[in-house]
Amino acid sequence: MKRLFIILSFLTFGVSFAQEVTNILTLEEYLGYVKKYHPVVKQAQLITSESETKLLKSRGAFDPKLEVDYSRKKFKNTTYYDKLNASFKIPTWYGVQFKANYENNEGVYLNPEYKTPEDGLYSLGVSVSLAKGLLTNNRMATLKQAKLYVKQAEAKQKIAVNEVLYAAITSYFNWLKNYQAKLIYTNYMQNANERLQNVKISFIEGDKPAIDTLEASINYKSRLVDLEKAKIGYLKSKLELSNYLWLDNNLPLELEEKMIPDSLTITKIDLVLNSSILNIDDELVNNNPKLQALELKKESLILDKRLKSNNLLPKVDLEYNFLSSDYENTDSFNTANYKTGLNMSFPLFLRKERGDLKLAKLKLQDVEFDISANRVSIKNKIESTQQEIISYSKQYTILNDLVKDYKQLVHKEDRRFMLGEGSLFLVNYREVKLIESQLKKIESEYKLFNSKSNLLRILTAL
Repeated sequence: MKRLFIILSFLTFGVSFAQEVTNILTLEEYLGYVKKYHPVVKQAQLITSESETKLLKSRGAFDPKLEVDYSRKKFKNTTYYDKLNASFKIPTWYGVQFKANYENNEGVYLNPEYKTPEDGLYSLGVSVSLAKGLLTNNRMATLKQAKLYVKQAEAKQKIAVNEVLYAAITSYFNWLKNYQAKLIYTNYMQNANERLQNVKISFIEGDKPAIDTLEASINYKSRLVDLEKAKIGYLKSKLELSNYLWLDNNLPLELEEKMIPDSLTITKIDLVLNSSILNIDDELVNNNPKLQALELKKESLILDKRLKSNNLLPKVDLEYNFLSSDYENTDSFNTANYKTGLNMSFPLFLRKERGDLKLAKLKLQDVEFDISANRVSIKNKIESTQQEIISYSKQYTILNDLVKDYKQLVHKEDRRFMLGEGSLFLVNYREVKLIESQLKKIESEYKLFNSKSNLLRILTAL
């Protein structure tokens, strides 16, 4: 009969254990839900979409352009003029633009300079900015800056997603901490209840004094209060965790009542977070999204400075067009028939241009100071966080050994009490110290987890 009871107990424990395993939400599974379905993570993707749209807009400055200008005036059966001017322009990267043009003008009062052959006049030409606008211009600078904005948006997206993941991971660690605390108080509440019942039986049998039953009852009620506090903390942390759990179509997900965190997280955290980084070099520091965003901002300001420097040059635009009335005969386009023009301008004092350039230099200098300050700050944060990880790891190891020692001490003191050699007060005192050491162990584990996730937050490896 005893053997059958043991087998049934083992099977019951096995089924219960299997159910618990299926109801465990691991950190890896939890992060998978957050990364895939959290609305803020999805919203962060809009940052890059917006910058890509702006890039498309800036590319429009280099689109070929077709222009048609037609005007006609007729009065009292007299055609004053009938003018048609159609052109096709192709802007290029530098300050060069190719142009094909067709003109067909007629009329009684047409300005002689607009007069064209009967079949119209064709022209092929090019316009070149020889000074200002040749090597850099607004179109070039805008497009280059738009490309940098896309990279900046990617860095901003990383920052936004990283902050969500960090907050979500912290919530998971807090849930795990409160779950472990609840387990501790549940176990010791059961121990206190069992001890109270044993003391009552011993009192009835005349082995223990009445004061022991009072002390055991007080201890039991204290454990009940501690357990209720732990339940509240666990419930709050569970609800906080639910804020980061969503399904498709932006449907919030609520944790089942039996869902619990993974108590073996400490054995998996380095694998899940990839937090086993020991040597931090400059490359890892430079991968920080804030530094990347500042470096890209610096590149954009350098482009702006070059544009402002280019504006100090005089404006010298040269245009040359080959003319022909027979577009089918390419030989008809020659230097004998042409139309050319030169446009020059240059402000005498350049006060506006010099002011713009000085402002651009000041902005560039400001961002360089910002980069230097942030690089030092990030390096110091990394170093301090690494020291925290080392310290909390040592504390966890020491507290783990301390808990084992206290458990042995409580067990021996409890046996002495049951044999009538010790006191209930001493048993309770030893047990309180054991509970304190277990809670300290949980707290050190929680701080160790947070330090590891914080290191990855700084390095943007989440």
